[in-house]
Amino acid sequence: MAASTGDAGFRGAGRIGISEDRDRPASAPPKNNRTGSGYAREYPIEGETALPAVSVVIPLYNKGPYIARALTSVLAQTVRDFEVIVVDDGSTDGGAEVVGGFGDPRVRLIRQENRGVSAARNRGIEAARGELVAFLDADDEWMPRHLEALLRLREKYPQAGAYGTAYLLQENDSTARVPPFSAEIPPEPWEGLLSNYFRDAIRGTPPISSSIVAVPKHILDEMGGFDVSAWYGEDVDLWGRIALKYPIAFTRDGMGIYHKEAANRACDKKEPIREHAFVASARNALRAGEVPPELREDLLEYVASRQIQVACRNLEAGRPDLARANLKRCKTRHLRRSRYLALFRAYTPSVIHPALNNWRSRIKGIPARKPGAEAQNGGVPK
Repeated sequence: MAASTGDAGFRGAGRIGISEDRDRPASAPPKNNRTGSGYAREYPIEGETALPAVSVVIPLYNKGPYIARALTSVLAQTVRDFEVIVVDDGSTDGGAEVVGGFGDPRVRLIRQENRGVSAARNRGIEAARGELVAFLDADDEWMPRHLEALLRLREKYPQAGAYGTAYLLQENDSTARVPPFSAEIPPEPWEGLLSNYFRDAIRGTPPISSSIVAVPKHILDEMGGFDVSAWYGEDVDLWGRIALKYPIAFTRDGMGIYHKEAANRACDKKEPIREHAFVASARNALRAGEVPPELREDLLEYVASRQIQVACRNLEAGRPDLARANLKRCKTRHLRRSRYLALFRAYTPSVIHPALNNWRSRIKGIPARKPGAEAQNGGVPK
């Protein structure tokens, strides 16, 4: 992602300069955060001109126990032409010091006060020198051929707006599985352009998530980066906005590993959400006539899946009033069962919900799960 488009281009992210010490002259040698023999550069070395093939952006906030694993997986890539930008978003658990212990000069550390994951990613985008920007969450990791697969997709499908790989879900120390992607996506060794991103995201595990995607910097600039006003679904919102304008390329090669067992994940927060960020983005695109006719029906179903998902989260947060408002605006043909189950929960006392789930499990002979679970396939929140 080339030069920055300025603060306005990133929805008010409120950026500051890359260097912590703003009074240090540009000609001063870079300050090292030394731990042992290594360091992480906190701003670009003067005179550095060679541009990397890809910039890896890792937002970091209190993921100290995991950041070394993430960085090690990046440095183990078969592709060596990259830079890594770790944006420490005001961590208090020593994670930045862990980054400082890496002795690879391609690793850069940027510090900022806590402003949220969107502002951290946007800061990394602004600092990126590569034309392609790959994202990785600090508690996830990559298989060794991940960047190789993304760069191959970029070369084969330059018209795409985003490039993603399949991934493993690591549920505990001993269990990892490949999630069920849409049957519309051909099996291995196929790779190519998805015929319909929104349909695929409804009918199976989403093909794009925040730790296995790369986006050309000029497209990130065009989209205005991540929405800093949203703490939940900000990544899903950006992928959706890209998919409304550009095809999405996908491969099952070079997988990432999504660690569901990690602590301090955003999806574990129990806070009310008035509206999913992408619901507003889709509504604006529809009103502006920016949705291609062939995507309209699947887009509306995808929007419905986000509304049901947020309604279920509002029920968990103890806000059935918000859940009812989410579901009142939800129009769907294919997710009516999920909507009705969520509505039933929204109008019944929360104390009986566990009993209802257990009763449903015994009747159907399947494990109890939260209503709306199938609607939640359209996003893998962190």
